[in-house]
Amino acid sequence: MSGCRTVDILKIIGGGLSGSEAAWQAARRGVRVVLYEMRPKKSTPAHKTDYLSELVCSNSLRASDKYTAAGLLKEEMRLAGSLIMEAADKYSLPAGGALAVDRELFARYITEKLTEHPLVEIKRQEVTELPEGICIVATGPLTSEALAEDLQGLLGKEYLYFYDAIAPIVDADSIDYSRVFRASRYGKGGDDYINCPMTKEEYERFYNALIEADRVRAREFEDERVFEGCMPIEVMARRGKDTLRFGPMKPVGLIDPRTGKQPYAVVQLRVEDIGGTAYNIVGFQTRLKWPEQKRVFRLIPGLEHAEFLRYGSIHRNTFINGPMFLNKDLTLKKRKTLYIAGQLTGVEGYIESTAMGLIAGINAARRILGKEFVEVPPESAHGALIRYITESNPRGFQPSNINFGLFDFKERVRDKKKKRMLIVERALRAWKKYLEKVLPE
Repeated sequence: MSGCRTVDILKIIGGGLSGSEAAWQAARRGVRVVLYEMRPKKSTPAHKTDYLSELVCSNSLRASDKYTAAGLLKEEMRLAGSLIMEAADKYSLPAGGALAVDRELFARYITEKLTEHPLVEIKRQEVTELPEGICIVATGPLTSEALAEDLQGLLGKEYLYFYDAIAPIVDADSIDYSRVFRASRYGKGGDDYINCPMTKEEYERFYNALIEADRVRAREFEDERVFEGCMPIEVMARRGKDTLRFGPMKPVGLIDPRTGKQPYAVVQLRVEDIGGTAYNIVGFQTRLKWPEQKRVFRLIPGLEHAEFLRYGSIHRNTFINGPMFLNKDLTLKKRKTLYIAGQLTGVEGYIESTAMGLIAGINAARRILGKEFVEVPPESAHGALIRYITESNPRGFQPSNINFGLFDFKERVRDKKKKRMLIVERALRAWKKYLEKVLPE
């Protein structure tokens, strides 16, 4: 056996997506859980509410289609009885081929479900030291300084961080609808996005203002790093004049009904809530100073008089060097009673973080109940992520989203679409066999 029943309570530090999912999975298996969340007693630079699982960046959980890597990971979570996916499906919003949610209703639902569960106790207090015994650390990218220092003391110098940026949100009533049009790229999903089309002249004026705008800089003692998958819009712009037109402002697949032509560039807005009162500026993560955001982003057609309900901001993301420190069961090599979950493991993104919480919750619960550890099959999306964060080269290790490049698929198939279908079907077969061994009895 991998462990014996030496404790009755599983401690989980962090009430974000990962910690909430871990608590849910453990409680479903009959394990008593104490979930520690420091908010509201101590807040963070990014959170706005006291809800568990608050989404602090985008409200999108990315692609819905199960034949995409992100869609496959979500499908696996649904099959495992994920609370996060239950909430996401219940409070989904129109978003073309993506799964977006009403962030407040989503987080409130998760908070209520965990609060009402008889085996879950939620303690609103900061944990400043790593506890003894079996524990899951799921404090995420905004780990408090005290706990980060304690973790760094355990792991040494290979404790890493980078900077992540949040996109602004605008009041729906402040959008000039005479200058925009509704559509999804390639017509997928109906008229789910508001599109702000730009001529070449409008784009060049916006681009020049963006690269000249003043931004928030890192403090002197902090090494400034950004994650390629969530790059600030102004950093991306500096890579070349047309970089944005091939990135978040690409016009491909969109036709302006007023002209019958494809615009030179497009800024897309995605709905934030069921009432349609707020819109997120898609792909516009930023570290610009707030007055600069108002000045520059009001150059976007349709947003000339935009009222910002939330400005973009920057915060520190924290993660460990997974290949150096993590075992396959997500315990630390240096302390095998301590499980690491969420973005701390070196995954990037909402669903990836949730997935690591799901696995950590299953593994920790089974250990408390005296059951054997069951390795996650590497053919599955969950397994592909675990393989990445435990077997990659530790030198230069960087967080990653789920993608088909993480799957070890040796069969030679020229047709990319067929290859992905084969990967997904193989993954789901392996995942279902895994679930037969670990689902609650």
